[in-house]
Amino acid sequence: MSKYDLNADPATRTLDSVTGISKKGLPSGTVGVLGALVIGISTCAPAYTLTAAVGPAATQVGYQTPAIFLMGFIPMLLVALGYRALNSAMPDSGTSFTWATRAFGPWIGWMAGWGLVAATVLVLSNLAGIAVEFLFQSISILVGDPAIAEIAGNRFINIAVCLGFMALATFISYRGMTSTKIFQYITVLFQMAVLVWFIIAMFVGAGDPANTEGRTPELSWFNPFEVDSFSAFAAGIAVSIFVYWGWDTVLTMGEETKPSKGKLSTESKAAMILVGILVVLYVGTAAATVGYAGLGDTGTGLNNSAIAENVFAALAHPVMGPAAILLSVAILVSAMASINSTAISPARTLLAMSHYGALPASIKKIHPKYKSPYRALLLSSIVASIFYAVMRFISEDVLWDTITALGMMVCFYYGITALASPWYFRRAAVREGIGSVISKIVLPGIGGILLLVVFVQTTLDSMDPEFGSGSNIAGVGLVGIIGVVVLGLGLVLMFVQARVSKDFFSGRVLARTEATSDTSALELFDDGLGS
Repeated sequence: MSKYDLNADPATRTLDSVTGISKKGLPSGTVGVLGALVIGISTCAPAYTLTAAVGPAATQVGYQTPAIFLMGFIPMLLVALGYRALNSAMPDSGTSFTWATRAFGPWIGWMAGWGLVAATVLVLSNLAGIAVEFLFQSISILVGDPAIAEIAGNRFINIAVCLGFMALATFISYRGMTSTKIFQYITVLFQMAVLVWFIIAMFVGAGDPANTEGRTPELSWFNPFEVDSFSAFAAGIAVSIFVYWGWDTVLTMGEETKPSKGKLSTESKAAMILVGILVVLYVGTAAATVGYAGLGDTGTGLNNSAIAENVFAALAHPVMGPAAILLSVAILVSAMASINSTAISPARTLLAMSHYGALPASIKKIHPKYKSPYRALLLSSIVASIFYAVMRFISEDVLWDTITALGMMVCFYYGITALASPWYFRRAAVREGIGSVISKIVLPGIGGILLLVVFVQTTLDSMDPEFGSGSNIAGVGLVGIIGVVVLGLGLVLMFVQARVSKDFFSGRVLARTEATSDTSALELFDDGLGS
């Protein structure tokens, strides 16, 4: 295996204990379990995620929305087991990109990295759009003028404010992990407190006789077999995958977390705790929202297409009365904080891809003072801003359409990453015993296959002009177009990069291997090069 850094000074470089390539310049030991957990919650942004996802999910599966959020948790749990195993063996900020490359080779690894970056660009644009909506909603409530909330519908104002949010969040991330962590503690505490209040209020309101649409939650709502068709089930799963998406950001900080005293690494502990918190919160919120709002197609009914993109904006005042301003501000700061923390993932993936020669070397620059991958961060933020501006002119329902397209991208790269675990550990797990076979091969394999099946089914269905919000171009569903164009662009860029990155694409930088024969770390110490 090649042990070199394309740009490092041989006299000063330190070598990565996994790959033999110089470390990327990220500061180590700066984030503990609580800090990683807070950043993970902020990335998942429950308040923002739920207001954007409950409407599209309910449109697809109706009263089985709680069931679909519960079912979305199952492949996430299975995938999390694969992520945990891979992260323990190969902690690396490149996560999906690095692991898929080591398991399947550079071509599949590159596309897994592209899927992660593309998904994050989609969600960054959506986050900024939600932040704009709730900024004007909050101002509207404060001054008592409903007309102010309508300003968000002006495309030019909407885009201008959106770009401002992106710039602010990028600046905060630019200053490094420490400032990011402090910002997240404050915003996470506030949004979680308000969200729990809102959920309890919805459960109470669902049983209020004055709420004619309200219904007491039933056990059938948690039964996924009540969903009408597999296409509806797959579309619902794609949306529910979106709500869980982001927990893996915790694992991209593996090179920056504090050492763990137990068997599990600091970031793995945080990731597993995070997934457990999310499933309880999301299934409970789905049940409360469906119970309170019902499935009507007018007013606050969840089949009302006018509120599907942003359900909590319509429910805030009916549920919380004068305290509705708190929910609006909570979702605003949730979206803002998530823009900031979500930018961690693509920046570090781009950093890793550049570091290993899969992208131009100029992308991997680390800020000398703040130790942040500032060029990768700026690149992902600029692309997300451009994407949002273009989509805002193409579709009136840009938030809804990007949510569904995002779910497809997440299924794509999560599926590849999950399958990397059984392939990489195929011999080692058998030697370790039945427990390892189940946790490293069987369960992640099932999760990966499930997600790729959902990806294929949703991609085919999304070509229908009626899919998602109903936006289409020349009779082809906009969601399908987004998915095909994004993946197609990734393929084009990969082949272009392959012409100049021959070391990476020939396997000389990150060699394809499996756990029993992966001796790169041993080679380092045998050579006396371990850092």
